[in-house]
Amino acid sequence: MKKLSTYVAGAAVGLMGTMAQAADDVTLQLKWVTQAQFAGYYVAQDKGFYEEEDLNVTIKPGGPDIAPTQVLAGGGADVAVEWMPAALAAREKGLPMVNIAQPFKSSGMMLTCRKDAGIETTDDFKGKTLGVWFFGNEFPFLSWMNKLELPTEGGEDGVTVLKQGFNVDPLLQNQAACVSTMTYNEYWQVIDAGLTPDDLNVFKYEEQGVATLEDGLYALEENLADPAFEEKMVRFVRASMKGWKYAEQNPDEAAEIVLDNDASGAQTEEHQKRMMGEVAKLTAGSNGALDEADYERTVQSLLSGGSDPVITAEPSGAWTHAITDKALN
Repeated sequence: MKKLSTYVAGAAVGLMGTMAQAADDVTLQLKWVTQAQFAGYYVAQDKGFYEEEDLNVTIKPGGPDIAPTQVLAGGGADVAVEWMPAALAAREKGLPMVNIAQPFKSSGMMLTCRKDAGIETTDDFKGKTLGVWFFGNEFPFLSWMNKLELPTEGGEDGVTVLKQGFNVDPLLQNQAACVSTMTYNEYWQVIDAGLTPDDLNVFKYEEQGVATLEDGLYALEENLADPAFEEKMVRFVRASMKGWKYAEQNPDEAAEIVLDNDASGAQTEEHQKRMMGEVAKLTAGSNGALDEADYERTVQSLLSGGSDPVITAEPSGAWTHAITDKALN
């Protein structure tokens, strides 16, 4: 009888072990390196929100040589964090990326300008050199300049575009009057380098009416056609948004969780806590569902990008509420 009990107990343990291994795998590709910009996903993992949804999530950091669209196209990830301009451009070129959720409600992109370069208003851009990120990040800028009727080929009546690296050196070294920054990251690099807010004027894309959607979650259309994959994404989005809301409410703890996951050791506690505070302002107001008005604004901005717009026609099928409708209800 004792042997039978031992056998039954062992079988039960074995069965539980099998059940534990049955969690569905999901690979998430981030747009950039491990930092508080992606805190919601690390929080969801750390707090067991993914595990509660029977998911085994692998979070892959990005970097300067990693394009989320390419990783998604190559099957290296099930879902990716990407800015909508890059996603819509990829879709028009044949990669059917679909926005399945939009954790970021607002844009953090802005131009940070030196007052001593003579920049007080957008009228002062004329004749100046402006630092701009490329690799898909230039499209909102080009749309903005088109709106201001400022040519981007240089000259007294236009602006000179300096292809900016992922740093703020051109501003610090007076090579540009303004540089591209994010509210949660590069702006603070300028401050940490010795300039003060009183030395600067900032122009937020959100306030200029030319902001495009950032940090959405994207999957491939063909994968979403599989009911099993769709159901897995429902669970992933539900857990991820739980992580984001926890991060908003507990920013310091969220920053610590990010630091625990930073394999590079490059991030500092001060910077990550400051970043999380700023990122929380951008995710506030979003339950994860894409706002159609925000989408339309993004599309119109990209269509009006001057002589070389990022997209040439209104996209079709570029987003869905199917995932968030099920995840949030």
